[in-house]
Amino acid sequence: MRKWLTRIGLILLALVLAGGGLAIVKREEITRLLAVNTLFAPDRIVANFSDMRGAFLWVPLQGQAGEPPPQGVETRLPVGAEQWIIDRQITGLVVLRGGAVAHESYYLGTGPDDLRISWSVAKSFLSLLTGILVDEGRIDLSDPVEKYAPVLATSAYAGATVQDILQMESGVAFDEDYFDPDSDINRMGRVIALGGALDEFTAALDTRDRAPGEAMTYVSMDSHVLGMVLRGATGATIPVLMAERLTGPMGIGPAYFLTDGEGVAFVLGGLNMRTRDYARMGLLVSQGGRLDGQQIVPAHWVNVSTVPSAKTGAGQMKYGYQWWMPSDARAGEVMAQGVYGQFVYIDRARDVVIAVNAADRNFRATGVSKANIEMFRAIAAAQ
Repeated sequence: MRKWLTRIGLILLALVLAGGGLAIVKREEITRLLAVNTLFAPDRIVANFSDMRGAFLWVPLQGQAGEPPPQGVETRLPVGAEQWIIDRQITGLVVLRGGAVAHESYYLGTGPDDLRISWSVAKSFLSLLTGILVDEGRIDLSDPVEKYAPVLATSAYAGATVQDILQMESGVAFDEDYFDPDSDINRMGRVIALGGALDEFTAALDTRDRAPGEAMTYVSMDSHVLGMVLRGATGATIPVLMAERLTGPMGIGPAYFLTDGEGVAFVLGGLNMRTRDYARMGLLVSQGGRLDGQQIVPAHWVNVSTVPSAKTGAGQMKYGYQWWMPSDARAGEVMAQGVYGQFVYIDRARDVVIAVNAADRNFRATGVSKANIEMFRAIAAAQ
């Protein structure tokens, strides 16, 4: 992707030098494209992840910061945590124990007020919002997605149910390789960078590699389809729905969503907020959808969405409704996770929540995923 964007950037810069008029009209687009070109550069990734607004269009998520969790007894991080923080390029680490802050620290020049990119942790927020709308009777999980998003009727998504989408079992063929510049996920990234439309991109996906409802295969566009379903069921945008039904009542703010060129929220990974607010989301889940004495997400939805239900392979990570569980998941153990080291780890048995933001360029290296889970478990068990 980086080579492709470099070529485009050079072409645009040449056109700017050739004509001042184009520079005026396209200045913002060119600035964003060049910013995306260096988004994951070693010397830029940490700062970029704290301010994605320089590379993408965005909309604020309305809401006021709630009262922070009380300060609890400080948890001593386990042996090996200091090296893990360095190796994984951790930028923020918040640990809640019994609803109180047991540890909070920031690294690599970041701080508590940085609005850090969620990447796919945003999918778990979307799941919580879906549960609220299902409880309101606006969405039926057995309905085909085209009932709510008619534009999908001629796409590979036609006939897939809302539940299929929640479990990443749409059957749509999609290449999720972040390191292949020609993969589908990177084509989608170029659509956003160039101000295109994600709905149009999704509706153009026309190939299946299995029937809907069969084996789970991680396809990020399934989450975009879920966003289309929520928008179609309510007539409202995701940032408005999220602020009114979920993050606003949770006391999360400030925050913002990245968007495409039509102002549609990048729901599969474009949510940005403070690390302590990611922990706040984990606390809500740990408490069965309740926060500060208010039932925000139906308890039944929290219970059914955060247990293994998707058809994952033997020995693989388990999956629910846009939530992950380790392959050897323990009772009450669930995670939201995103690329480059973003996590909300929840251990309901120990009443522990761990929120992590990072800029880990080696997040896909062999053994990293297992080591992360082992560290989360060690932190949860620490006294």
